[in-house]
Order: sequence, then structure tokens, then C-alpha cells
Amino acid sequence: MKKSAHDNILAAMDVDVWVSRARVKSKEKSKQLLPQHEEIIDIDMVWKTLREEVAVCTRCPLHKTRTQTVFGTGNIHADLMFIGEAPGAQEDKQGEPFVGRAGQLLDSMLHSIGFNRQTIYIANILKSRPPNNRDPLPEEVAACTPFLTRQIALIQPKLLVALGRIAAHFLLNTTTPLSSLRGRTFNYGQSNIPLLVMYHPAYLLRSPQNKSKAYEDLCVVKATLEKLLIVKDTP
Repeated sequence: MKKSAHDNILAAMDVDVWVSRARVKSKEKSKQLLPQHEEIIDIDMVWKTLREEVAVCTRCPLHKTRTQTVFGTGNIHADLMFIGEAPGAQEDKQGEPFVGRAGQLLDSMLHSIGFNRQTIYIANILKSRPPNNRDPLPEEVAACTPFLTRQIALIQPKLLVALGRIAAHFLLNTTTPLSSLRGRTFNYGQSNIPLLVMYHPAYLLRSPQNKSKAYEDLCVVKATLEKLLIVKDTP
């Protein structure tokens, strides 16, 4: 029997589970109220300015070795935002996060719960690639994360997902092992945005036996977001 596209996607993750899809509607708005400023601003112009600022950033030595910065991609009005660690070699070349093998797996993971890059937003802790894909240094994180903080503030997602140990440790200000962070809901920042933690797709490529756990996490992501949206839409 011919497999559906949905079955093929789950097969790519080595998970033989069926799940219904849900469509996520993009919010069509060009202006937004930022509570910290209490004034209406032109979101498109703010995003353009922020992207240009990142592109020429020299706050840390990584600007000397990068090909280009990797700003982020997706829907700037997204309810769901994924945050990874740092650009890899392919991301450094193409200027977009998660475009290598790990990115292909992430795409499959997203499709398995009815999402894609156009319905969410994806960004990294660092905007420049560390040489040889080493872990980010504390001073690099300190220099770069104000950009991420501003992205989160502009998007105001209903749910954040930290992909991997480094993203989780920064966003939650903890050193707790990732295995102990999975399956729990945390709150990020003063706005208390709900946050979930998952394995990084690159880790899943090295440890495919954990793909079933990642799929469980994805189902939690979907269910949590649906609950949050129901609460938002309740009069």
C-alpha cells in the first residue's frame, strides 16, 4: 500500500505513529504593541533595522571567521518559536538556520505535527558560527543574546521550544541535564512565556534511538500550544 506524505515524514524520523495535523493560521498584522514601550511601532521597520544590525555586528571575535550572520527565519507573528544553539557550516554559507542534515530532520519533525518553517519562527542563541562548531563561549553568548532577546520580544510567541542543551541552559539559566528538563513546562523571562525543552536534531542524528522520545516531546509541544491558544481565544 502506498504511504501517505504523512507516513513518509514519520518514517524519516523512524517513528511509526499516526497523528492528525492541525493548521496554524498566521496573524496578519503589520503593527504591534510592545508593552515595554507602550506605544505602537512599525514592526516591519524594527525587524529590518534589527536584521541590519546583526549583519554588521562585531561584538565578539566570531565576526572574523564567519561567512555571514544567521539571523532567523519564519513567521514573525508566530505563536511557536524554536531556538537552537548556533549556526553550523551550511547555515554559515546560506545565512539561514537549520539547513543542513539537522535542518532536514527538523523539517520532518515539524511536519509530523502539522507545522513548517512558514508557520513558526526559528532562531539561534548565536548569530555567527563558532569555528569547527565548538560550543559557544560565555562571552560570545553574552554579546549575542541581546539580539535573540529582542527577537522574542518582537514576536511575543505563545510557546518557546529550546532545542538542545546549550539553548535550554541559557534560556532557563540552569545547568540541569537536558534529560531532566524534557517533559516539563518552564517559564521564560519577565513575560513568563511557557518553554519546553527538546533534543537538538543534530543530537538525534548521532543518537537515533532517542527519536521516539523526540516525537513524544513534539506531541507535548503541539498539545501545549493548542491549550495556550484556546486560553487566548476564550472571552
